[in-house]
Amino acid sequence: MRTLQRPLIRIATAATLACLLASCGGGGSKAGSSPFDIGLPDSSTLAQQCAAPRPGDTQGSLATEKDWLRSWIDETYLWYQDVRALPPATLDPANSATPLDYFNKLKSPLLTASGKAKDEFHFIYPTPDWIALSQSGVSYGYGFSVALVDDTAPDRVAVVAFTDAGTPAAAAGIGRGAAILAVDGAAVADGAAATINAGLFPKAAGPHTFTLRDLGAASTRDVTLTAQQLASVPVQNVRTLPAPNQSVGYMLFNDHIGTSEAQLVAAINTLKAAAVTDLVLDIRYNGGGYLDIAAELAYMIAGPAITGGKFFERLNYNNRDPFNQSTSERTTVFHSTGQGFSVPTSQDLPDLGLSRVFVLTSGDTCSASEAIINGLRGAGVTVHQVGTTTCGKPYGFYPQDNCNTTYFAIQFQGVNFLGFGDYADGFVPSAACTVADDFTHPLGDPAENQLEVALGLRNTGACTVPTGTRAQALGVARSVGSGAVLKRTPERENRIYRFR
Repeated sequence: MRTLQRPLIRIATAATLACLLASCGGGGSKAGSSPFDIGLPDSSTLAQQCAAPRPGDTQGSLATEKDWLRSWIDETYLWYQDVRALPPATLDPANSATPLDYFNKLKSPLLTASGKAKDEFHFIYPTPDWIALSQSGVSYGYGFSVALVDDTAPDRVAVVAFTDAGTPAAAAGIGRGAAILAVDGAAVADGAAATINAGLFPKAAGPHTFTLRDLGAASTRDVTLTAQQLASVPVQNVRTLPAPNQSVGYMLFNDHIGTSEAQLVAAINTLKAAAVTDLVLDIRYNGGGYLDIAAELAYMIAGPAITGGKFFERLNYNNRDPFNQSTSERTTVFHSTGQGFSVPTSQDLPDLGLSRVFVLTSGDTCSASEAIINGLRGAGVTVHQVGTTTCGKPYGFYPQDNCNTTYFAIQFQGVNFLGFGDYADGFVPSAACTVADDFTHPLGDPAENQLEVALGLRNTGACTVPTGTRAQALGVARSVGSGAVLKRTPERENRIYRFR
């Protein structure tokens, strides 16, 4: 039985674009020093010695690239001791055909308390693509994001979670709740996985045909869209809700990318002008991104009175202290001014001055998005969580280029002002506040299940079962429950940290 190929498991990342652009090598000054010396060369002596060198690289070999990986992992990986304990045959680079094969072995094999892999987050990306994606969020697509309820034939279900304005999907009238029944003639329920993947998650420009049943429609329709490079719209649906919740602000925040900085400032200014007294922050589809932007948003929610004298997140590395950072260098504060992504560094940020916030979450709420929850709680803000359990990603790393491939291996754990960062199994809403996604209502509609429960919690102090029907993807006779997973590529689910 074939299944849809998932792009590498959700990641937690941290980036230094200057390092990527300069094609620099990694490795801390502790590499090879007692008591850590096990005979490996310093990774910096092996960096950029490539089988297919770029201008500025040195001619090397696949063996050299694998040797660099072994040293770099030993120097910087958060759980390097777990790698050292791997069987000798696994650690022998000669037993891996390519650097990627070898890299996939160089990670912890251990499990968390809940039984999931301790390290779910190893991945690589072509360096030029990673630079473009991390800065602008540009990738191939049509403008809709797809949630998979089940990716195993014969029960696959694909439903549109949201659509970005001004995109081919929006122009074609494809909206939230549309069920995708076939892709290029292959039935989503049990068709060829390769065909479905190529159409739903394109890697290049080109036309693809979709058979859809729009929300509320009795019949299907075929739509041909041409995949193209598109920039995501990270902040959407900024509004105050209708009476009796007219003092509640709502916004959907989907990506911590550079363009979101200015959009978040505009959103907070809009809500501040409306004099909101509460905020529902919908991050159910937010895989993360720049940690600095998370720290900005947290400041804009809480304001200086609550965050003053406290930090947003601090990084803990392995006992080799591989990056030789001071306490201040590994600390992200609650930023009160722009950080230069799309807002000048001299510009003061607005704030709502809220002591509580309601967040809507899912298993796609990852990394930098989870840091918002953790950072606010560390500062003393009450964070009410409604939805489903977050992905569990308190970890991150500095993407490291070597030979035109950017490698991501866990190098730190983030903790809040109270020193808490142990949420590898995710943030879990209370049983009463656990609510599945509801694709039968628009996002921001007070009747949408998660928002309805959040508003009820605000008004009564308790979560109750939503009055509306549970989410249902039209055209399939099954409910879209908490198992729905937004289909994202790795660069859209990350924690990007910049060197201070």
